[in-house]
Amino acid sequence: MSVVATYAVTGMTCDHCVKAVTEEVSSLDGVTSVDVALATDGPSQVTVTSDAALDRSAVADAVDEAGYELAGG
Repeated sequence: MSVVATYAVTGMTCDHCVKAVTEEVSSLDGVTSVDVALATDGPSQVTVTSDAALDRSAVADAVDEAGYELAGG
């Protein structure tokens, strides 16, 4: 059974941002898909589907590695 979680990510403004975040989050163990709804006027929504629930800090680290930040810490 898949687990779907959505995260708000700040600082994303373009397709390059989407690609960078998608690549980093996709590299996490168990992630089967990443869908980004880019919002230039606020946090973008990153929806992650995985085989099991992901640790929020692991997602935050992946987003940080791409150069962005989860909203709300």
